Amino acid sequence: MAQPKTQTKKKFDWKVLLLLPIPLLWVWLAQSGRLQTVENLLLDVRFRFRGEVEAPVRVFYVDVDTRGVQRIGERPWNRARFAEAAQLLLEQGGAKAVGFDFVFSAYGHSELVNKEDATKGNLALARVARKHPELILAAQYTRGESSTQRGALRDFPLLRLGYTNREKNAEPELPQYPIMGATLNSSWGTIGLIDTDADYGGDKTPRWAPLFTESSTTNFWHMAVQLSCVELGVPPGSARRNGDFVEIATKDGQVLRRIPLTEKQLLEINWFSLWDNQTLNPRSSIADVLIAGEMLKSDKEAERAEATDYFKRFVGAIVLVGPVDPLLQDMAPTPFDGDPVPKVGVHGNLIKTIISEQYLIRPPEWVLWASVFGLSFAVTALTVAGGARSLFAKVLAVLVLGGFVVVVLHQFAQSNLILPLAAPVGAAFSTGFVATMWQLVKEEKQKGRIKSMFGTYLAPELVNRMVESEADPQLGGHEEIITAYFSDIQSFSTFSELMPASQLVELMNEYLTVCTDIVQEEKGTLDKYIGDAVVAIFGAPLPVPDHAYRACVATQRVQLGIEKLRQKWKSETGKWPPVVHVLRARLGLNTGSAIIGNMGSRSRFSYTMMGDNVNLAARMESGAKSLGVYTMVTESTKLECEKHGGDHVVFRYLDRIIVKGRTQPVPVFEIVGLKENVTPQTSECLGLYAQGVERYLAQDWDGAVKFFQQSAALEPNQPSKALAIDSNPSIIMTKRCHYMKEHPPGANWEGVYEMKEK
Repeated sequence: MAQPKTQTKKKFDWKVLLLLPIPLLWVWLAQSGRLQTVENLLLDVRFRFRGEVEAPVRVFYVDVDTRGVQRIGERPWNRARFAEAAQLLLEQGGAKAVGFDFVFSAYGHSELVNKEDATKGNLALARVARKHPELILAAQYTRGESSTQRGALRDFPLLRLGYTNREKNAEPELPQYPIMGATLNSSWGTIGLIDTDADYGGDKTPRWAPLFTESSTTNFWHMAVQLSCVELGVPPGSARRNGDFVEIATKDGQVLRRIPLTEKQLLEINWFSLWDNQTLNPRSSIADVLIAGEMLKSDKEAERAEATDYFKRFVGAIVLVGPVDPLLQDMAPTPFDGDPVPKVGVHGNLIKTIISEQYLIRPPEWVLWASVFGLSFAVTALTVAGGARSLFAKVLAVLVLGGFVVVVLHQFAQSNLILPLAAPVGAAFSTGFVATMWQLVKEEKQKGRIKSMFGTYLAPELVNRMVESEADPQLGGHEEIITAYFSDIQSFSTFSELMPASQLVELMNEYLTVCTDIVQEEKGTLDKYIGDAVVAIFGAPLPVPDHAYRACVATQRVQLGIEKLRQKWKSETGKWPPVVHVLRARLGLNTGSAIIGNMGSRSRFSYTMMGDNVNLAARMESGAKSLGVYTMVTESTKLECEKHGGDHVVFRYLDRIIVKGRTQPVPVFEIVGLKENVTPQTSECLGLYAQGVERYLAQDWDGAVKFFQQSAALEPNQPSKALAIDSNPSIIMTKRCHYMKEHPPGANWEGVYEMKEK
């Protein structure tokens, strides 16, 4: 009973593990910060993909622009003008709070300024600050001597850099006395930090802000935290640190906002819009504020009404007063703005982030590992499984990559989740690319192996073209004009009797190698071996326009190759029986339409040819003996050969015969040789033979015999038992003439001879 076939399990290719360092490298690049610039660019893409969004807080910007500078006066500015603007915004405008993005420090004055005027200005701002704790004055860590710690440098006490001992931490640059007060404890101005952590972001865009710093005397809260407290209805300073969070709470402990911290101190800024979006970022010049304030004192009711109407825009708003004139050099790009815009927008977006609780979420570290290896595995698996040239697999891999990008963009737009993008996509692309290159090399080696194997059956050039076409073999055939080639060893049965099987195999392998190599060199396709016979196709499976010419040349090269083999075998004294020294082969060709294709069963088939013209080629090979030649072809082969080869192949007309199994006569020819190999004697022989054929067809039997006898003496193949040559065309036609003389064919005879044997 036949055993059922079992499928061999495909072994896991452990070489795939050689790709593992690629995603590991991308993880290391991401964790070491070397991809930070790229990730920042991709984060900006997320913001733009999400688009501008509104926040549940109204932030109004009052610009110290060119007009404002002209109104206030040249620097150093008299702070009374700022006091006036703040008072107008809070009392006339009804703003909830005002934050100044200026540090009114002692270092902002010049010795050239009248000290008395400067003191009056400071006192004016101090009075407004004392009256309105919702006026937030800026403090900032700057390199230089501190007003509270003389001789010290104001290094920003970032916890991530190890500034955990508050007793040793520096204090920021503060508003000068009397704006602030003699000491921090007796201050009447509310302080707000305006610093950002530029180094943590990795580029020029402000991305992270420290919400507080700790000193030996107090905590300093960021201006955005202070203004958020006012917006939430609690006094500035109502914030507290609670582990990895900053909480804004009421006096009775109710938490109004719980702000998540990175590195125990930083908050990542969520950007809500373009700077120039006047709808989401309403703005007015400080010059207009001051002018409207003056108009309130006008004797004209219309001007007072206009000014009153102007201040209505500030009702309930958080107002940020900051420098916007490019000459003030307080500019930076944002995710929405490629060109630098005023940095006062940082505080507005921080306020919106806190009030809306739209915090940017950074996933835990394992997400980076999972996304890098997961995406790399998926893309690489598709690439390898589909093959290096599989378009579908490549498209699917690209779709997987694109799908991941879409998920990343969607998650950010919907939930502010910042999934890793640069490292996973980079790892997947590079791993997939290397895998594809590896697969290409592997497939090229496999292709080379296939070519090498099939090159033993088909001409190497044909194998190359078939492999490159990427067409799968299909059961079935099609009609094609081809030249069929048949060859057979003369008296092969004698060889089988005289030699043991092993020696016979050695002989045949040597003989068939020479024959097959020549056929394939001439772009023929090996059909099959039938014992000692060689069957080949010229002109298929791929087109060979000059297939008839090449087939004719191949027959003569094979005959020359056999001659060299005979000389070789003869030189190998004692190895071979004498019959091998005179081995000869007969070859037959026919050109015509045939069925070409894969014939057989669905489970096993072979590429072959079928049809009447194929059978006729076989008759040419077997019938060559009857006409005393070793290469015989049909007229169709001769004519097709001459179209491409001219007179390079020398033919001799032999006869018009009816082969066994057919009713129509076929003109047949001998291939005498290639032009360069035909001797003058042979050429003379062919001339005499042609005259004999002319007399033969005219039924001049005696005249024909005369010419055939003359050509017989010049025939290249003279009868010789020692050389295994039985006859030649001149001798055979001489005998034919004698027969015809005794048995006349009749007046209507057309020179047709019917062969009785195959």
